[in-house]
Amino acid sequence: MMKNIVIITGASSGIGQEFALQMDTAFSNIDEFWLIARREDRLLELAQVMEHATRLITMDVSDEYAMDDFEQLLEESDVTVRMLINAAGFGLLGAFEDIPLEEQTEMLYVNCEALTKMTYITLPYMARGSRIIQMASSAAFLPQPDFAVYAATKSYVLSLSRALNAELRYRGIYVTAVCPGPVYTEFFDIAEQYGNTLAVKKLVMITAEKCVSTALRASYHKRDMAVPGIPMKAFLLATKLLPQEGILRILAMLQ
Repeated sequence: MMKNIVIITGASSGIGQEFALQMDTAFSNIDEFWLIARREDRLLELAQVMEHATRLITMDVSDEYAMDDFEQLLEESDVTVRMLINAAGFGLLGAFEDIPLEEQTEMLYVNCEALTKMTYITLPYMARGSRIIQMASSAAFLPQPDFAVYAATKSYVLSLSRALNAELRYRGIYVTAVCPGPVYTEFFDIAEQYGNTLAVKKLVMITAEKCVSTALRASYHKRDMAVPGIPMKAFLLATKLLPQEGILRILAMLQ
């Protein structure tokens, strides 16, 4: 019997974990959650508190061989993917030349290449009414000094997601890019290895609960973008109304 499933990458913590928890209580037409992350112990902890059946997939989404294995798993399983949530990703703050090249390119692999592959190999298993949620960022709205590569990767995610939403509407599949500002998660434990975020950004932090609830609501209403929180909505408006050069100068001064 074909199963209706939800696939969540980055499910072991933060926003990915919050998606699993909120959908577990709100979605009754799902047979199984496929939870993907590198940390098996964290996945096990999450599965123990969920009511739905779960399949735990311990893998690094940037590992092309692991992605090939996942594609084979989909081929061998009788499933319909009702929702794909690409929540895996990370960022590093700091001057471009101060961050090791290997870590910069890892951001490209995880935030862009892995997300693209996961979306591509999952699409054939989606049906009318299926949804895709891609975690972008408000950093996608304009270039970010001392956050250059991360912001560029999220601009890619936002552009790709909005284009796919337009492409796939005829199939009844809707794609939403989620663009939060700072969120209370473990993100900054990694991000601040080489630099510190602006203090003003920490003043507008939101909870993972609010970020996810906003994302799910936008997906339900078939919107191509979700911007959680009034400050980030105002930031988006500012990037449309004001010259980007001026905004970038202000950001550089604040740094």
